[in-house]
Amino acid sequence: MRSLYLSHPQVKVDPEVPVPQWGLSEVGRARAEAFAARELIAEGAIVFASDERKAVELADIVTASWGGAVITDPAMGENDRSATGFLPPEKFEETANRFFAAPMESVDGWERAIDAQRRIIEAVAGAMARVRPGQTAVFCGHGGVGTLLKCYLGGWAIARSEDQSRLADPGGGNGYVFDLMARKLYCDWTPMEDLTAELIEGV
Repeated sequence: MRSLYLSHPQVKVDPEVPVPQWGLSEVGRARAEAFAARELIAEGAIVFASDERKAVELADIVTASWGGAVITDPAMGENDRSATGFLPPEKFEETANRFFAAPMESVDGWERAIDAQRRIIEAVAGAMARVRPGQTAVFCGHGGVGTLLKCYLGGWAIARSEDQSRLADPGGGNGYVFDLMARKLYCDWTPMEDLTAELIEGV
């Protein structure tokens, strides 16, 4: 069954606020609203989201036109980076590189990549059990765990080279279409502006 994974677009960065509580920035919200306005998601789709604010805001925008409910699950959240809290961009990039390069290790107290990957796979599998035949499933989440899920689907080793920042819009707001049961990818990370109904629905 084809499903869409969407990473949240740009956020309001605030070092004084815990990262899971960051919301979408004006740019991020405008991108999400433009995506929703294209009506690529069929009415009646089932939409899942991490319980982090930025993912929920994206999901709310996606479902606004038909008033669909959003099902949140903390297990779909981004890799746990609370051990370090906010990191300046240069330090974050260096730490993220090590996170992907050593998936069996905890980098500076971060959740291990292998554990985050297992968590997101199990969360998506559990969610798919709630999807009716023919119903579109959309997952609103994050770039890190989205990449870990993508690596599993593609049968690839965990690697930063598969991250959205390397393949699509570095600010987020990217997606890919997949089939979990078939363990198949229909596309790689793609900016939300370039996603099409034909790709999402397979028609």
